[in-house]
Amino acid sequence: MNQVFYKNVSVKTLHIIIGIVLSLVVALALIAAWCTDGSLTLFYLMDKIPVYFHVDALGRLFITVTSIVWLITGFYAFVYMQHEGEEKRFFIFYLLVYVVLIALESAGNLITFYLFYEMMTLTSMPLVLHNGSREAIMAALKYLFYSMCGAYLALFGIYFLYQYCDTLNFTAGGTLNMSLASENVAILRVAVFMMLIGFGAKAGMFPLHAWLTAAHPAAPAPASAVLSSIIVKGGVLAVIRSVYYIVGPDFIRGTWVQTAWMTLTLLTVFMGSMLAYREQVFKKRLAYSTVSQASYILFGLSLLTTTGMSGALLHFVFHAFIKCALFLTAGIFIFRTGKTKVDSYTGIGKQMKVTLWCYTFASLALIGIPPMSGFISKWYLAQGALQSGTGVFQMLGPVILLLSALLTAGYLLPITVKGFLPGKDTEIEEKKERIDIMTAALLILTVIMVIVGIWPNPLIKYVSEIAASF
Repeated sequence: MNQVFYKNVSVKTLHIIIGIVLSLVVALALIAAWCTDGSLTLFYLMDKIPVYFHVDALGRLFITVTSIVWLITGFYAFVYMQHEGEEKRFFIFYLLVYVVLIALESAGNLITFYLFYEMMTLTSMPLVLHNGSREAIMAALKYLFYSMCGAYLALFGIYFLYQYCDTLNFTAGGTLNMSLASENVAILRVAVFMMLIGFGAKAGMFPLHAWLTAAHPAAPAPASAVLSSIIVKGGVLAVIRSVYYIVGPDFIRGTWVQTAWMTLTLLTVFMGSMLAYREQVFKKRLAYSTVSQASYILFGLSLLTTTGMSGALLHFVFHAFIKCALFLTAGIFIFRTGKTKVDSYTGIGKQMKVTLWCYTFASLALIGIPPMSGFISKWYLAQGALQSGTGVFQMLGPVILLLSALLTAGYLLPITVKGFLPGKDTEIEEKKERIDIMTAALLILTVIMVIVGIWPNPLIKYVSEIAASF
């Protein structure tokens, strides 16, 4: 009895310590991002290659979203990780990945960014293999292999850009010196395309997307939530920094690079939605959904227009909260029932009304039903495509986005329908749902989703100013 008592005290103390540390680190990150406007050079890797930090408007947006998701998911994990075990190890890496992400989002040049981009992979890998099963180990190795392949493709491009850019410091509009690059335009565009493929691997873009659907189901639900909502967006941020802050959008506008990039993003959008529609394992279905939805963002960026980029940044924010909520829902279902397949959730609304309602709001937002947040970002993406002057992609883009939205409804809403309306032949015992930290975290995310959908104007203004700077 005393052993049980001391064990419970130890767990409670651990949660208090981690909660305080996480809250303080998040608060410091947000204060540093919004209340300071300086730069910091830690040291020089080589002559003219500093490890340099500078937080701009784009960095503040990413830091804020990352911090909110990390804090909410961290408190959710206090309960969930008791089910998984090895809590101390999980939270050590959880805090470490957050610090690496803040450094990544605060990076002031491409070399510093790449350094922490690689660290993001190495520190987040233990979250995937946490339970030590064969499935988790293989998924983690797959994650590492795909991430490293992508990173080396990106490094190929960085080698060339270093020779032809005035500086690798992030500058809106790019730093490519066209007088130096004029004789090697063809090879530079190949290098840029390699960077798009390489950084696109982390964002789940075809053809380097397969790691995502292996890693997300194998990881614990809190890890799956941050992998899908934040770490995947590390690839998105890398693409933005490379195209809009180093190369400059004019360098690839109207070229084969833009055409190939748009083709790959739309292929990924449709493919991810179709595979999610056919998948029966809930977390794997959500992972395929992330493959599709992350390429919504990349498609908006590939349009190289102000409206398209605004839509991409809006979808980054909305998708982060929505997909985090969906994975936390999956975690609650698995934690309470032990069931992983969508067919097994019939009638679950009688036992977990609050959780299923939160899931329903998140689903409607991801589909893009007005006035939910997803509608706003998809509207901007469709408008950006129609205004882009990209030939067949002006119409193909909105059509693919619409088909994907219909497929999204097809793989998300049946869970709600069967959960609340199981049918007369199904006997489900109705129980009162226990509201704990996990459910409270999910409720907070749901409220955030609703608020940013109903009152999006401050966010729209902020991202539009970022997009207009190019």
